Amino acid sequence: MTSRRSLPRLAAAVLGVSLTLSAVPAATADTRIPAAPTVSEQQVMPHLRALQRIADRNGGNRAHGTKGYAESVAYVKRALDRAGFRTKLVPFTHDGATGNSLIADWPGGDPDHVLMTGAHLDSVKEGPGINDNGSGSAAVLATALQVAKTGLKPERHLRFAWWGAEEPGLIGSAQYVRKLSAAERRRIDVYLNFDQAGSRNTRQWLVIHDDEHGETEAQQAFEAWFAERSIPTFDIGVGGSDHESFGNAGIPSSGFSTGISDCIHEACDDLSNVDPKTERTSTDAIVGVLWKLAATTPRH
Repeated sequence: MTSRRSLPRLAAAVLGVSLTLSAVPAATADTRIPAAPTVSEQQVMPHLRALQRIADRNGGNRAHGTKGYAESVAYVKRALDRAGFRTKLVPFTHDGATGNSLIADWPGGDPDHVLMTGAHLDSVKEGPGINDNGSGSAAVLATALQVAKTGLKPERHLRFAWWGAEEPGLIGSAQYVRKLSAAERRRIDVYLNFDQAGSRNTRQWLVIHDDEHGETEAQQAFEAWFAERSIPTFDIGVGGSDHESFGNAGIPSSGFSTGISDCIHEACDDLSNVDPKTERTSTDAIVGVLWKLAATTPRH
């Protein structure tokens, strides 16, 4: 989640809408790719423990411009490289310090229809950022590794991202989007963002609705996934995290959050601030929706 000055915007979005149980009908299964797998806590929580260890040996945080952040990027990159992704570092400079976002492409799929999924990897300097946003980063990493483990052959091209310097103002994602050509922007069908995926005491998932850009496919897929499991959702707009960078460039977005945790931007945002069951549910939701969206390309 971005800096404290952005928190009122998210809170207003949450309070300004009513709690709903989505009534979106379940989508018909597509037989062209296998059914989505499920993820165990043992497949996602080790990534959070690794990020906690990185913070512990680097002054208690993984903030932009620190060794803790650089080691976080290296950890994720190693896992993706071993799994067969094409990875690249996208450098940027902010506040006198150089950082990197990490981009990982899964071979195959239609390059004119990119399904992009991401989360910010940095913490604030005040704490390790294990829920904000190690939880989103770990969920996206576990999803990417499921793509590799199953040898998924998607219709759309799959791209994953871990953003740097979100906390000081969406710097890494904004830099990435700014450097895309107009044609490259048009190729991204939708960007899915996940920020704070493991908050304790979660009672509903906050699903991003991008009404400005007419994005309904991903939003409806998330709401259907949760509704099929009788999990309530809130509707929230675009803003407060890296999907805002994509929205500013006219790229549709969706995704979700489990809401602002008790220890946001504090030293207590450690492993104890993440609920493993919530983290697993979030990861399963990402996997389920990505599998569904990967099976088709939009009809224009």
